[in-house]
Amino acid sequence: MQHSDETTSVSSSSSSPERAVYDDTDFFTTQRNDSQSSLGVASLRDMTMSSSIELEHRISPVSRLPPELLISCFSKLSSSMDLRSCMLVSKTWSRNAVDLLWHRPLCNSWANLLNVVQAVRKEDSYFPYFALVKRLNLSSLSDQISDGTVQPFMCCKRIERLTLTGCTKLTDHGVVSIVDGSNSLLALDITGLDAVTDHTLGAVAEHCPRLQGLNITDCSKVTDESLIAVAQSCRHLKRLKLNNCTLITDESVTSVARHCPAMLEIDLHNCRQITDESITSLISRGRQLRELRIAHCSLVTDNAFLELPKHLAFDSLRILDLTACYQLHDAAVEKIIEASPRLRNLVLAKCKDITDKSVHAITRLGKNLHYIHLGHCAHITDAAVIQLVKMCNRIRYIDLACCHRLTDASVKLLATLPKLRRIGLVKCQAITDRSIMALAKINNEINTPKPQTSLLERVHLSYCVHLTLQGIHALLNRCPKLTHLSLTGIQGFFMREDLTAFCREAPPEFTEHQRTMFCVFSGPKINQLRDYLNNEDRTSLYDTEGTMYDDREAEDAEADQQVTGMMHATGLGGADDEDMNDEDEVGEGSQYGEPPDSWRTR
Repeated sequence: MQHSDETTSVSSSSSSPERAVYDDTDFFTTQRNDSQSSLGVASLRDMTMSSSIELEHRISPVSRLPPELLISCFSKLSSSMDLRSCMLVSKTWSRNAVDLLWHRPLCNSWANLLNVVQAVRKEDSYFPYFALVKRLNLSSLSDQISDGTVQPFMCCKRIERLTLTGCTKLTDHGVVSIVDGSNSLLALDITGLDAVTDHTLGAVAEHCPRLQGLNITDCSKVTDESLIAVAQSCRHLKRLKLNNCTLITDESVTSVARHCPAMLEIDLHNCRQITDESITSLISRGRQLRELRIAHCSLVTDNAFLELPKHLAFDSLRILDLTACYQLHDAAVEKIIEASPRLRNLVLAKCKDITDKSVHAITRLGKNLHYIHLGHCAHITDAAVIQLVKMCNRIRYIDLACCHRLTDASVKLLATLPKLRRIGLVKCQAITDRSIMALAKINNEINTPKPQTSLLERVHLSYCVHLTLQGIHALLNRCPKLTHLSLTGIQGFFMREDLTAFCREAPPEFTEHQRTMFCVFSGPKINQLRDYLNNEDRTSLYDTEGTMYDDREAEDAEADQQVTGMMHATGLGGADDEDMNDEDEVGEGSQYGEPPDSWRTR
């Protein structure tokens, strides 16, 4: 049965417009294993049924339903065991249920995999199970899958979606054995198979002309030669992920742009040899292009966008990720907004040279803008952010990490965004509890209406050193939907063992100093922290803190300097602290975990 997503991809992001539930172009699944069933019925000859029961069934009204209605009814069943039971009712029911049960056999354990292999190999079975398999996902057993394991599936030539994510023991021999002759293949995901070379993609180009989705993330040995062959042979290609394929150059990417006009999504994350030529070609030729991700393509300059055809709008483009494209300036951003007026998600994190001028251009997106990431754009000021909020009031996610010029004035206005769910203010050290009270929807003026409950779900405040426990406590109480709160480097928290008891574990690669300052709350720990603070005596709880709205006095300044010194001494003050690498950031996350929202099956 089909799963539906949406959900928020970066990978924490909004995504491109929803696709139909049964859109055959979707190939990245919402889970590591999208399989639903593993059949234990090898043959109907093994079924036993008395002649009287069989006769009663034949004359019953339900037995006279046409096949399409039976299949429609069976498709509503969510349990594979229920489908298996339907197969045992009669031959008619079995014929109409078997496709639903076997189109994606369950391979999430070694025992299930052996059952599936035994069935597809059996020559005298009532049904040709090898021909019924349409989706094969072996990623749940990634550490056990080898070339020998996949050999039994050589006979399954009607597979449409093949997922081998993280099966690092596989080589060209194993993958080619399945791909060879698979003319029905629509989607192939071999993420993390670093032993795979051009030989595999050559086989894909030869045998899979209907291919629409290809994910070769971390296949570092793939070169232009095989990718050009794929582009020339698989002209229906719509989704392509080339993350960390460092040998790929403009030659192959421009070939994709020329030969695959139906391209919807392409991800070139960390393809460091890609230049302006590729980007200009992809956008100019890809009139249906919805998502373009070129994070860490450091050779891309303003010319990639300035050379786009004039007076031509690319209305389909919804998501653009330009993380760490260091050579971009305001002129490029202005051209992007002019050419793509319906952008929904825009990531300019670490584009360090952009200024308020870029933000003013972004305001022209108006209600279309849902997700904006401006982390490490240190030239941005309150004036630009205030204008952004006024013009783009449907923002759901905004990240302004390390924008050190921002003050409470910006955050107070950001707090008025009616749909805001996530906000990142890491190392915005000028903000105070006034900002937190605004985010908590608390108004201290007399005779004001009762404040609304905040809809915030994730808040990143690490290294905002002027925040106090009182302010955070208020935020916790006014944000019932909060699932993530990062407070690393804030003295009122990381120095109190009673509060850090509710923190999640620091990443294992952190040093001892980093572990000392680490303070991130998530999941059930948020509720536990809230309950603890609400049950404690407030006099003793706040006795180490001053007034929430005190100005920066001498002692506070000295304490701030100590925290900042620790940040620099331990490396926590750099661009890649834990918040910037958190799982909801664009382009980050577990190596073989769920893909960004835009790559999921809707």
